[in-house]
Amino acid sequence: MRCPFCGFDDTQVKDTRPSEDGTIVKRRRSCPNCGGRFTTYERLDTREIKVIKRSGAIKLFDSSKLLRSMQIACRKRPVSEEQLEQLVSSITTKLEKFGDGEIPSQTIGQLVMKELAAIDRVACIRYASVYMEFAEANDFGKFIASIDNG
Repeated sequence: MRCPFCGFDDTQVKDTRPSEDGTIVKRRRSCPNCGGRFTTYERLDTREIKVIKRSGAIKLFDSSKLLRSMQIACRKRPVSEEQLEQLVSSITTKLEKFGDGEIPSQTIGQLVMKELAAIDRVACIRYASVYMEFAEANDFGKFIASIDNG
């Protein structure tokens, strides 16, 4: 693995840990050349997941975009980066199990909101406000009532 700081080709693995669900291996690495430390994640590469956007366009699923959107929703909330990475891994695994390689973005959004609601309701509401394009304060109340009811 190449060092992201100095480009040295031979970095050393200091620690290896599997994720809770066993789908990702997290490796702490260090560079003997510059002393830099960094983390890599190994994940089984399966078939491509394609997302059908609201506009009808079809794009490749990008888990880093999903992670970024969840990080924004969880900003200043008691949710760790590791929890978010596990959520992304869990959601990606669920999407891979869908029979079809093309999944509507609405399905992904619903899955994200369900997963976020289980760990932090405020983050879920923040995510929903952007994803569902809330226009009025009343929209927040309706959404909160819907997650309270099931």
